[in-house]
Amino acid sequence: MPQTPAQKKETVENLKEKIARKKAMILVDFKGLKVKGLFDLRKRLKNVGAQFVVAKKTLMKLAFQEKKIKIDPNEIEGQIALVFGFKDELLPAKALYNFSLENKNLKILGGLIESQKDEFLNSEKIIELGKLPSKEELLARLTGSISAPISNLINVLEGNFKGLVYALSAIKK
Repeated sequence: MPQTPAQKKETVENLKEKIARKKAMILVDFKGLKVKGLFDLRKRLKNVGAQFVVAKKTLMKLAFQEKKIKIDPNEIEGQIALVFGFKDELLPAKALYNFSLENKNLKILGGLIESQKDEFLNSEKIIELGKLPSKEELLARLTGSISAPISNLINVLEGNFKGLVYALSAIKK
């Protein structure tokens, strides 16, 4: 069913509001994705504080022009959707990458990351970001690296006491 001009204006305003709040915006081609897969993708994105938005390319172009984003959705083939990340820059890319491994119909086209000064990143760079470990994983690795020398020192020092206890126990028997 065609949209009325008021609905189109509301869609453009909604897109502009999301673009203003975004930490990440990733363009994906979801052509061939089944409804069940789309539902699963939306659920995964919601869990990481991201949102999957489908709009007409012409409406996307209007919102991009008003926000001075130099992307023309009309030049991109396929069914395009936008994924907005509001909490974290990398988690939406990671969720999309993991989903695209399971479902070949989802193609990552590129996107904007807030920390990159809103420079358009191609699909390879977004996929690289998706392969990176999450912030929690990196913090866990750092904690493990910091605590490893102390743990090893404690084990070495305990070894001397254990040896003494074993020697005294052997003498006792």
